[in-house]
Amino acid sequence: LESKGLEGRGSGGGSVVEGMVKEDSHNMHNGKVSSLRFCLLSGKMMILYFLCRNINYPASLPQISVVFIFVNEAPSVILRSIHSAIARTPAHLLKEIVLVDDNSNNDELKQRLSAYIAEMNARQPGFIKVIRHDKQEGLIRSRVSGWRLATAPVVALFDAHVEFSVQWAEPILSRIQDDRTRIISPSFDNIKYDNFEIEEYPLSAQGFDWELWCRYLNPPKEWWNLGNTTTPIRSPALIGCFVVDRVYFEEIGLLDEGMEVYGGENVELGVRVWQCGGSVEVLPCSRLAHIERAHKPYTEDLTKHVRRNALRVAEVWMDEFKSHVYMAWNIPRENSGIDIGNISDRIALRQKLNCKSFKWYLHNVYPEMRMYTDTVAYGVLRNSMKSDLCLDQGPDMDNIPIMYICHGMTPQNIYYTNNQQLRVGLLSPTVDDDDNRCLVDVNGRPRLIECSYAKAKRMKLYWHFTQRGSIQNKKSKRCLELQQSADNEFGFQLLLDKCTGQRWTISNLLETGSS
Repeated sequence: LESKGLEGRGSGGGSVVEGMVKEDSHNMHNGKVSSLRFCLLSGKMMILYFLCRNINYPASLPQISVVFIFVNEAPSVILRSIHSAIARTPAHLLKEIVLVDDNSNNDELKQRLSAYIAEMNARQPGFIKVIRHDKQEGLIRSRVSGWRLATAPVVALFDAHVEFSVQWAEPILSRIQDDRTRIISPSFDNIKYDNFEIEEYPLSAQGFDWELWCRYLNPPKEWWNLGNTTTPIRSPALIGCFVVDRVYFEEIGLLDEGMEVYGGENVELGVRVWQCGGSVEVLPCSRLAHIERAHKPYTEDLTKHVRRNALRVAEVWMDEFKSHVYMAWNIPRENSGIDIGNISDRIALRQKLNCKSFKWYLHNVYPEMRMYTDTVAYGVLRNSMKSDLCLDQGPDMDNIPIMYICHGMTPQNIYYTNNQQLRVGLLSPTVDDDDNRCLVDVNGRPRLIECSYAKAKRMKLYWHFTQRGSIQNKKSKRCLELQQSADNEFGFQLLLDKCTGQRWTISNLLETGSS
């Protein structure tokens, strides 16, 4: 966190751009690894920095292997990460650096890196190890490859585009030394890819939504109540980079190598560790800066892999709540058409480790997560009068539902509950997020209003609905109907009117509201 060599180098610790060579999805400054710096700190972070520096850590700590994963990364970015790790980790603690090349096809990268490794190992034999995959395995299996090559008692699994703060390792190693079943994430800042300035992020826990996309969270209330910002933050999941006891990582089941590319494995690991007796923490006193990517290196269709991986997590770990993942992705529970692969070994792992239920996890680890056990039907909502159109939330700011060509993505997600609400659009992930929006009869017009607000104001938000039947407001007795309209893009508009027997269908029914 110390600024170092910033004189004449621009704000935020960024270097002066000289020639700005574009490599991969990063802009490299001078193509050199010379700027080991962290951000110019805000007032709050400066206070935290000095509080952290005043903490005394044990003189005897376990050694660490730092693993960097990359594919077609800019050579200078990798070298920058290596140099940062060496400069910011006490030499007696840093046993080795492990590089995992996931089948890069960049010849310059291979040549420059090979020369650098040879030079470094000539000075300190075996300090830098490298494994090169014969085919692209994806980030998940690459992390496991790096772990297999590492030999230190503690292993850090990072992307090869990070920079380390002063004293990043000691807080982590101390926590793991106290309890080897802790998996630790540092706190992250962002390095802008185009000018390498650092964007300071607030202290956060790491969680996920019901599609199992990882996300930053406000730290839990009990953390704030302690009044000590150096205290470890309880975290429901992991963003992706983490540090773990090498032996414990194997005991707990590594990462799910049946997943593809990346996405969901970090959520699965966090859920598994908590349910199986371990814990996950984010440490405010250990900070890294991560370079944002302009382009993902692995795939243009990451969503497809995350969806498949999410279903593996749901089927193995989420018990009666697995329907929430299917609902969020708008996928039928039966005959989804998605092959999630063989999960028998992961189910056996859960049984072997005698893990707790997902309900326990939600109540004890992630109580901020909203639960939707009241849902009885979900999917797209069609009218038999025009079955190629679906009810859609329309433009975000309008709060006016529309009929739109069916595409089945988030704006067309509909959830009918056992208390007769019709929720439209994104499933709100946590209580700290905006509430879901409900279909409401507002002066005879269909509108989308936050459900909690509509309920508090006693608005008309309850609807009688039966599959292949009408949708009728319980209070106003008006029905949701389609009417031909030349002014509408697709020739039909939504309105509330006297019931004429129009028939509506929602694509997926649940047998009970809790499955």
